[in-house]
Amino acid sequence: MPPKVKVKKEDVINATVDIVRSSGAQAINARTIASALNCSTQPVFSNFASMDELRLAVVERADQLCQEYMQREVESGEFPAYKANGMAYIQFAKEEKELFKLLYMRDRSSELIPETTEQNDKMESIVHNNTGLSGVDAKLFHLEMWAYVHGIATMFATGFFDLDWELVSRMLTDSYQGLRKQYGME
Repeated sequence: MPPKVKVKKEDVINATVDIVRSSGAQAINARTIASALNCSTQPVFSNFASMDELRLAVVERADQLCQEYMQREVESGEFPAYKANGMAYIQFAKEEKELFKLLYMRDRSSELIPETTEQNDKMESIVHNNTGLSGVDAKLFHLEMWAYVHGIATMFATGFFDLDWELVSRMLTDSYQGLRKQYGME
């Protein structure tokens, strides 16, 4: 008798990410995952203590994928680093709609979300280097810019519109320049 193929934790995560991509986060359940893996539900529960633990692993994978978008865009050198991060965030929303929704459009009211994250600190540092703003001003500048970028990304993720990429680039530049003016940096 041939040995049974063991389903690894990574296999379960990958299958679940694919399910989210095709059907949204609401489609995550043990039967759907088992079907995608062509196995029983047992490997799902032998790799994860609960469905919540699996969901957290999928959120972490989606975040990793979003960070890879940002890193690639920055490394491409097409845009300055701050704008590259915004463009990548929007591109992720456009190309990975359901993963974007899972990350950024779910109810997070019961989650413990730290006020400052590594990514925010990095972006605020770039704002400081580009503008000279620091402290509360750098935080507010980034928050205002991020709210604008998130709004555009959300419209892509929900199919509200599909703008030309050059127009998106121009919109981000206009918003950034408008904020610079607001802070007295003409």
